[in-house]
Amino acid sequence: MNRMVLLGAMGACALGAGGWAQSPWAMQESGTTAGLRGIDSVNGRVAWASGTDGTVLRTVDGGAHWTKCAVPGGDKDGGSLDFRGIQAWDEKTAIVMASGPGEKSRLFKTTDGCGTWRLLFRNPDAPNGFFDGFWFNGSHGILLGDPVGERFAVFRTANGGKTWERDRHEGLALRGRPLAAFAASNSSIAIGNRLFLRGFATGGKGGAVFFSLPFDSEEDGPSGLLVHMMRKKTDWKTSPIPLGAGSESAGAFSVAYRYPITSGICEGCSFADNSYLIAVGGDYTKPGEGSGTAAWSSDGGWTWTASAKPPHGYRSAVQWSEAVKAWIAAGTNGSDMSRDDGKSWTALDDGNWNALSLPFAVGPKGRIGKLNPVTAGSVK
Repeated sequence: MNRMVLLGAMGACALGAGGWAQSPWAMQESGTTAGLRGIDSVNGRVAWASGTDGTVLRTVDGGAHWTKCAVPGGDKDGGSLDFRGIQAWDEKTAIVMASGPGEKSRLFKTTDGCGTWRLLFRNPDAPNGFFDGFWFNGSHGILLGDPVGERFAVFRTANGGKTWERDRHEGLALRGRPLAAFAASNSSIAIGNRLFLRGFATGGKGGAVFFSLPFDSEEDGPSGLLVHMMRKKTDWKTSPIPLGAGSESAGAFSVAYRYPITSGICEGCSFADNSYLIAVGGDYTKPGEGSGTAAWSSDGGWTWTASAKPPHGYRSAVQWSEAVKAWIAAGTNGSDMSRDDGKSWTALDDGNWNALSLPFAVGPKGRIGKLNPVTAGSVK
């Protein structure tokens, strides 16, 4: 039995409400032993994954076959880079993010199906700084890094990454708070519907915090962040999230939103009136600790409430599944599902996962799973 088949057998069962049942994750043959943290499913058929040792993978047949790409920056030190995040547009175009201290943090882009890569952006704060997450909405993009000079490093682009501008809003200053972001799954920036909202989640000794940019109702919507960042009409605001806190290894690791939550037209509704945000995290050094691992917001991230029944351990990724009509959260001791917008969670499996881009999940040692919506949907 090969290594990936063995992993599939080990993950074939999960603890559900009525006992052990079939896992909703079908294991994939990745062809690598790299630790995977980056995953982006374009349409369920085309998907890209990334991880340690310069690893980038691609599938164009729904995960039946994963192929290894040329190493970004392979002519230099690309084989030593840890690619924590990836975003793709189709089977030929993708951007991958390397996370590491100083100049080890970079972005690379391919437009030929990962045969070749070009350096798109290098950490300008080297030897300091560390890239945690990025996301593009069309030609506009945002990149989040750990604090440098007592303020979060946030960069933005309006031309597909050709040039980047540092966000100098005063609201990004730490003001004495020991905060940082986590590069566990490239999902510390709030995204949903393949767009990003206007905020990001942090952690550290200063606790879990949601940074957001408020904006006018007439510009409400997922792209409002870019409008206001470019016009500098407002400043970042912060809201505490009731998640694991008190140490450098704890806080909010992932945040996502569902919009709209009503069917049809919501007359006069703003984003905050018609959305749900979910944040997950905990303490990654305590993977089995369930308390303080999930929270939800129904007002655009202004206020947060801890889940009454949280996931059964630390969670590094969360996403809404349209196929299952539920939220899926995953972490190093398994995955969970919520059908009531984060108020309560039910265990799906006990596998080892790092990141989600449904229907796929990735983890250490080349682990890739594909969600079976029928099996997941049967979990009560």
